Amino acid sequence: MPIPAPYVREAGTGPGVVCIHSNAASSAQWRGLMDLLCGTHRVLAPDSYSAGKSPDWHSAREIALRDEVELIAPVLALPGSPVALVAHSYGAAVALIAALANPGRVRALAVYEPTLFSLVDAQGPPPNGADGIRNAVAAACAALDAGDRDAAAGHFIDFWMGAGSWSATPPQRKPAIAESVANVRRWAHALMTEPTPAEAFAALDIPILYMLGGASPESAHAVARALLPVLPNVRVVEFPGLGHMAPITHPDLINAEIAKFLGEI
Repeated sequence: MPIPAPYVREAGTGPGVVCIHSNAASSAQWRGLMDLLCGTHRVLAPDSYSAGKSPDWHSAREIALRDEVELIAPVLALPGSPVALVAHSYGAAVALIAALANPGRVRALAVYEPTLFSLVDAQGPPPNGADGIRNAVAAACAALDAGDRDAAAGHFIDFWMGAGSWSATPPQRKPAIAESVANVRRWAHALMTEPTPAEAFAALDIPILYMLGGASPESAHAVARALLPVLPNVRVVEFPGLGHMAPITHPDLINAEIAKFLGEI
């Protein structure tokens, strides 16, 4: 079956930057960064499968991260020269696999808490550092099976943003988020069954900015502990007091760090 074309936001001219959003979001996540960079870079932000204006996943087969990579592969080629990838959460996991699959097309990575939970499980079976997200996914899936999308979104959002975050979400934003979180089983499968071992990422001998939130869940930090030791050219920046969703809740801080990194490579 032919691979469909993703929807892509675009702004600016100059060296190429491709931004990949988190799950339960869309390319709109990166509008602030695009505004910041468009004077010096050509910035492209695709929507992943079933997000924003991109098509739904088209197969009965469970999605894998490589499928997300294949969707955005044409976008990586658009600038005509190697690009920097900027990505968050699920998108950062996609970006890491994309960089391995396209070594000639990616010149740098700026990632905020990639959620490659398979690396945690590879270090040792549960109980382990991925138990928190595993439990949140199980609760969300149980709610979906019971027909309660609102409760499913609550389990997912409260895990990543803290208890009570879903209740505090503006009512007008909830339907779109709840619809997106209906894909939580699919996301979890892709992230927890990704076969790429940690050692493979040692091949990414390119500048990498790896950002962490000091207040993020243990599941995100467990991935960092598995991944950071093998990256040969990585700069780690931790934001005290910020959580996993900082690129959305505190975009100015995160975008400034990304812009600084891109200006130095």
